[in-house]
This record gives sequence, C-alpha cells and structure tokens, in this order.
Amino acid sequence: MTQTLSETEWREIRDESRQNLPDALADRDDLPAVLLSYQAELLQTTAIYQLVVCEKSRRIGMTWAVAADAVLSAGLKRSAGGMDVLYIGYNLDMAREFIDTCAMWAKAFIPAASSVEEFLFKDQDEGGEEKDINAFRIRFASGFEIVALTSKPRSLRGRQGYVIFDEAAFHDELGELLKAAMALLMWGGKVLVISTHDGVDNPFNELIQDVRGGKRAGKVVKVTFNEAVEAGLYERIALVTGKPDTVEAKQDWVDSILAFYGDDADEELHCIPKAGSGRYLTGAAIEACMHDEHKVVRLTCPDGFELRPMQERKTFVDDWLEEFVEPELKRLNPKLLTGLGEDFGRNIDLSVLAVGQEESDLSITVPLMVEMANTPIKQQKQVVRYIVERIDRFLGAKFDATGNGLALAEWAQDEFGYDYVEAVKLSQSWYLENAPLLKQHVDDQTVALPRDSDIKSDLRVVRLVRGIPSIPDSRKEGRHGDGAVALMMLIAAMKSEYQSFGYRPVPKGGGEGVERQIRTTGGFNAQKGLF
Repeated sequence: MTQTLSETEWREIRDESRQNLPDALADRDDLPAVLLSYQAELLQTTAIYQLVVCEKSRRIGMTWAVAADAVLSAGLKRSAGGMDVLYIGYNLDMAREFIDTCAMWAKAFIPAASSVEEFLFKDQDEGGEEKDINAFRIRFASGFEIVALTSKPRSLRGRQGYVIFDEAAFHDELGELLKAAMALLMWGGKVLVISTHDGVDNPFNELIQDVRGGKRAGKVVKVTFNEAVEAGLYERIALVTGKPDTVEAKQDWVDSILAFYGDDADEELHCIPKAGSGRYLTGAAIEACMHDEHKVVRLTCPDGFELRPMQERKTFVDDWLEEFVEPELKRLNPKLLTGLGEDFGRNIDLSVLAVGQEESDLSITVPLMVEMANTPIKQQKQVVRYIVERIDRFLGAKFDATGNGLALAEWAQDEFGYDYVEAVKLSQSWYLENAPLLKQHVDDQTVALPRDSDIKSDLRVVRLVRGIPSIPDSRKEGRHGDGAVALMMLIAAMKSEYQSFGYRPVPKGGGEGVERQIRTTGGFNAQKGLF
C-alpha cells in the first residue's frame, strides 16, 4: 500500500535531504573552494557556449554544480544576462531534487545579493523566501524563474531561456527534445545536455560526435570518475560527511565504487558507451569520397640509402620530386587556402604528407598525398620544403611530433614559423578530439580523396576501442594507418582558426604587398607570422 505524504511531511524530508555542510563545519574558516575544478570548468564553459554537452561519470556532483549555474542565471536581471532556467529530468524525483538543490544555492547567495542591495526573492524577510520556492519552481525578484518541466518535447513550446537536460541519455524522446531546444538558441537561449552514457547508438552519444565533428556548434566537456577523484572528489565527500580523510580510506572508497558498478564501470564511470568497439569508418563511405583525379605518389629509398653521399641523395630525391610531385602541385588552385598534414615514419612505418585545399563550400579536396618509405629525415625535410614553397596560400600544417617525429616537426616549425606549424603529440585525447572531424567529412562526403586501396585500408584500420577512435598496434605490409593519421592532421589544420591581413615587406629592389594567412590557434602568437 502506497503511503501519501502530507505537504508538511514532504517539506521536512526535503529539508533533511538538501545538500548543506554539517553544522560542525559552519564556523570553519579553512574550507576549500565551493566548486571542484571540473565543476567550475563546466560553469565557465556554459558561460561561453550556447550549446554544451557534458559526458560524465555518475556520483561526481555535477548536477549539484549545475544548480548553482541555474540560480546565477535566473537570479540576474535581463540586462546582466539573466533568463529563465528550464530543467528537464527523466522522472519526478530528479525534478524535485534539482529544485531543492537550487533552493539551497539561492539561500546561500542571499547574503551576497543583500550586500549589494539586491534581492533574490520578491519577499526576502526572515523565512519569507520559502514563499517563492515550491516543489517544481523557484521565482526570483529578477522576474525569471527556475522551473522543472516534463520530459516531453511539447513542454518547451512557447518558452525561452536556459534549458538543462539532466541524464539526457535516459530520456525516451531525447531526439525530439533536442530539436525543440535547439530552436531556443536562435533567440539567445542556452542548452546544457548532461548525462552518463547509455550505449553508443544513443542520441546523446550521437550528439557528442556531432559537436566534436563540427556538425553542431558547441563544446563537449568530459569528466570521468578517475578525473573527479584526482580533482578532490573524495576529500570533498569526507569534508561534508565526516568520513576519514586518509589515503587508505580514499582507496577503499574508490574500490567500493568500482566494485559496485562491476562490468558497467566503463560506461557508468569512465564515459565509454557500450557496444563501442568496431570499425570507425565504413568502406562504402570511404569509397564514395575517392576520386580518380587525386593522386598518391610514393618515394621508396633503397637499402643503405642513408649511407650514400649527401649530394647523391639530394639529386635522387630532386629528380623524383620533379617527375612525380611537381605535376600534381601545378594542379592546385592558387586561390584556395592550402594546408598540410603529416604522419611520421622512418624504418618500419611510412611518413605520409596530405596536401588539402578548402573549397568555397567549405568541403576539403586532397589532390595529393605523398608517401615516403625508408627515407632519411634529411630527405624528408627536402620533400616538405619543396611542397610548402610551391603553395600559394599556405594556411598551416600539423606534424606528428610523437617519438622520432619530433625532430622533423621542430625543424618544420623553425623553417616555416611556429604560427604555421603545430607539433602534435598523438594521444587518446587527441584522437578523441580530432578523429570525429575526419569521420564527419567522410560520412557527409565533404572530403575528396585519392582513389587508392592503401589509403582506404589505412582509414579502415581506425577502430573504436573503449569508445575512443584508435589505431591498433598491428601492421599490414608495413602500414600502420599512416594515411589516416595524415588526413586527421590535415583536416585539423584546415579547421584551425586564422586571420587574413596584408602587409608590405621592405623589398630588396622592389616588390608587392603580400597577403599571409596566420593561424591563431591556442598557444600561438599570430604576430610571429611576420617573419
């Protein structure tokens, strides 16, 4: 038999369940920052981007932090960026818990608001704020409100503001909800989609891939259980609950969480959607992007080539460049921005250069790919310089700086400028961020590649391993997905932001102004491009 709670009983339960510090800690002056680093990062991200997707572990307090964001958004006046906050959980209890947490934050912010002679609530006498807080709505003196809505697309009709989808992967109609919410962005609203994973084919995971691949404008924030623990999650739990704050107690707690989730830990704690292992790109999609007019040219140096006199080596490569590379470079459109992607290899693996141009419709054409086998680094530099010096509108390049590739990458930075060349240390996080860009172009057929069986094999090598696009260690006839990495590097370079400006250099005996394309990616100083 179901027991019906009175409003008084329900309020008592809610008051007890609110997330406040124990009374024993109230007077301490050595308390840490309220938000942990990953919680603060999410709030900083929602302040910048209209669409934010957060893939997270369970039990890391992210919804608690989002409630603070909701209060700050609804408590501000319109002139300061305030707006309604529309919370959508997938069940009733989630809605009530979120409103409770928002109420806790609102009450905590009252002293700060009062110090600048502002009110959070219309009636802010002692205890009076309760009049503006009920089970599913909080009203603020700003004129805005936080309201919990039903998990139905129609609940967003006629509304405007900051929409928060909590545990989005578990909503029955997430696809339709997202369609309704995206319409709000046109009028200055914001959307935060936050969840643990529920399968690789879930609309939530598809949304993540769309944002990472550039199909939707926005930002993905990822926080795993391990990252939360490193940021001080257990220490915060110990502070609030009174658990012992020792190394042993912390490890016992971590072990208990991992044991509780068992085989589901990858998905529930480590942000790896289930059924996420298989080929990343389909053969049909790859072949649809391949065209006969684009070429792959191959340089294979004979055994012992590195022992031959330097002039002989240079002449050998010069002759090859003039015969095979020069004709393809002449086909480049001099009016288009041109970029370069490189994957390094020396003895076992290949070095691959991918030359690409951005078309007027923002698609990417790859007229030329260059493969170098058993080629000394000195001659690889010779090939790179030959190509870059014949590009009219050089946008920039990304070079593989993993292992021995660092030598060639640093040389390219010195030779062409640090604003043009980025040395990339390949890692799981880099693949996670950049492989979706390549996939999006292949799936949408907005990249034109050479028709080549080896390049197709390289692209087919890429697999989803524990939810991350990866290249397995196994090799096929000396190849290790080298062409795929070069193409990822190329597309990442082409997608880098840049600014165009003209300047007139001091000529030696005359000369015209030259327009240079300078990338302004994070970590680079665009002004260094004036060399």
